[in-house]
Amino acid sequence: MAVLNEEQRLLRDMARDWADQQSPVSAFRRLRDSGTPGVDPATWQSMANMGWAGIVIPEAHGGSNFGYLGLGLVLEESARTLTASPLAASALGAASALVLGGNPEQQARYLPGIASGELIACLAIDDGPRHQPQSFSTRASRSDDGWVLHGSKAFVAEGGQAQLLVVAAETDSGPALFLVEVDTPGLERAARHLADARDHCALQLDAVVLPEAALLGAAGDRKLLDAVLDRARIGAAAEMLGMAVQSFNLTLDYLKTRVQFDEIIARFQALQHRMARLFTEIELLRSTVEEALAAIDRDDPELPQLASLAKATANDTLHLMSREMIQLHGGIGMTDEHDAGFYLKRARVLENSWGNASFHRDRYARLCGY
Repeated sequence: MAVLNEEQRLLRDMARDWADQQSPVSAFRRLRDSGTPGVDPATWQSMANMGWAGIVIPEAHGGSNFGYLGLGLVLEESARTLTASPLAASALGAASALVLGGNPEQQARYLPGIASGELIACLAIDDGPRHQPQSFSTRASRSDDGWVLHGSKAFVAEGGQAQLLVVAAETDSGPALFLVEVDTPGLERAARHLADARDHCALQLDAVVLPEAALLGAAGDRKLLDAVLDRARIGAAAEMLGMAVQSFNLTLDYLKTRVQFDEIIARFQALQHRMARLFTEIELLRSTVEEALAAIDRDDPELPQLASLAKATANDTLHLMSREMIQLHGGIGMTDEHDAGFYLKRARVLENSWGNASFHRDRYARLCGY
């Protein structure tokens, strides 16, 4: 478990207070009931005004360069109350791609807007429903003065409201990342309605012509792709940690008030054992997530292993916690009026984002030489 400095503790506490007071689960319920998945502009602007959209962006481009551990703390706290925002997609995923692979012109053009929250960007990586970054069916071919993209992307998180897409495509040299503005001719977006009622879309790229300046880094730079994906995976794990913590707290509060057979059910030893196991699993998850976030900040060479360890652990832990939340709440946990279902549905989506548990266990084993 990471040892936080005073500034990191203040940031965590500020994010926790904001989430509880300004963005409770009831706010997400209202957004869901409105039938327009996405983000409340006032909520996102409030987050951006506090500097959260620029936490990993250099000061020269309007950010604070406060580090990934700091951003992870904010992601955890905002996910506790299911805040619907592009924080993970834009401030972590897309911003990381530009910080790691962008040239000075690209960074100067896009990073200030991302840091201020005025520009929402996201990653468009997977071609289909499964996370398979080894190769892409989306192709990028050389043209006289740039590139031409053909293909499609499925389930792009926060893609419906984004103005900038970081698109992965296969080139003759290997995988590459491209900056694609949403008004580029040949690009079409279609909304995807997933169980978590968040913003997702599918992309169709039909002869999308891009200038050479749209390429991030170099064509065939798999290290850049892996580095960006590992940051996205760890960010998702941080969100899942926050959801697991809140699911545990809600369940514990319920057990302390529910009476059966003239007894508060929290006093039943069998339920105490189940909650003790869940608490232990969540604390183990916290240690893996915070270590992975800290590893980014210190540029640890074992970051790929730590990223897969964190995501695999998050997948398993939140899956267990969300299931137990429903079971221990009983019938009321199955109703839409209760918040438990929101956590269960969001959990299933995040479990399959950036690689499921099997993907990351296999990747971890390969990275460790097995």
